[in-house]
Amino acid sequence: MIHSLFLINHAGDIFLEKHWKSVISRSVCDYFFEAKEKAVEPENVPPVLQTPHHYLISIYRDKLFFLSVVQTEVPPLFVIEFLHRVADTIQVLINDNVVTVYELLEEMLDNGFPLATESNVLKEMIRPPTILRSVVNTLTGSSNVGDKLPTGTTVFAEIQGVIEASVRLTGMPDLSMTFMNPSLLDDVSFHPCVRFKRWESERALSFIPPDGNFTLMNYHVSSQNLVTIPVYVKQNICFFETGPCGRLDITIGPKQTMGKTVEALMVTIHMPKAVLSANLTATQGNYTYDLATKVLVWDIGKLNPQKLPNLRGSLSLQSGAPKPEDNPSLNIDLKIQQVAISGLKVSRLEMNGEKYKPFKGVKYLTKAGNFQVRT
Repeated sequence: MIHSLFLINHAGDIFLEKHWKSVISRSVCDYFFEAKEKAVEPENVPPVLQTPHHYLISIYRDKLFFLSVVQTEVPPLFVIEFLHRVADTIQVLINDNVVTVYELLEEMLDNGFPLATESNVLKEMIRPPTILRSVVNTLTGSSNVGDKLPTGTTVFAEIQGVIEASVRLTGMPDLSMTFMNPSLLDDVSFHPCVRFKRWESERALSFIPPDGNFTLMNYHVSSQNLVTIPVYVKQNICFFETGPCGRLDITIGPKQTMGKTVEALMVTIHMPKAVLSANLTATQGNYTYDLATKVLVWDIGKLNPQKLPNLRGSLSLQSGAPKPEDNPSLNIDLKIQQVAISGLKVSRLEMNGEKYKPFKGVKYLTKAGNFQVRT
């Protein structure tokens, strides 16, 4: 997602930069400066510029350019909307509050992905600077970032889907299937019976099926598309300033399952290195904590909407170890049979050139993996 952010004034000076991954040289902005010189007015600078290794996406607000650097293809409007959120948030005297601006940017993005962008949430997290607080922070080594964190936010989500067919037809029928929204599919693999050339040219599945049960197609949908998360997560993971301990409390419930059951539900948490052990109680399923890898795995299984699963208890930290700076993310894996969470829909099925109804024997088996929530 967003790799770096540069703030540039009307004169073309870079007076603030923030990197969420490795540091990118300021020379990447030279492509932007060339486009700026060619533009008659600052508003005429193209919002999206392609360089040999990066994409530069920018907005112009209040005589300032907000320039983001992206390494992979992303929806430009998504980044532009985020830049406007940044501009709305820091419409203050930036030069007088550089430290506060850095703290805001740190909380607004997590590893390059938008996290907390609402002003009311940021007000709770970032305490406004005062002379007294500056003196206290200098003596204690603390910062303006409050202890209260926003509710869990989805960082990343993807779907691994599969179309399973059950064919009981006589002879050698020639079938074709088309989708209403094939653009959702990022990566696909087919059964050998599928004619791949027709898929490439028409985005239609054409095949002579074998008898019985077989997997017709596997597909992938990434977070760049609209992934509907079928569950919600309420979590509170916190580490205390005093005392070698912390607390964990996680509850998961169904959100949009179309009446189907969520199965194979599993939560994986990569704990900070300072966490020695976990003394937890699970109302459903079992949990394990690997001391060597610092990975907590909660295997829930089938989700019961009448009695939501909960995992809570204490975390033991290494004696003398500093309080972890960042709370861990939650990786959630699940499976829902006969539901296309991606929204993929079959628009037409033909047999030997004629429309075929009813359309039976095709089941959707959908997994949503790498569903990440940050606490």
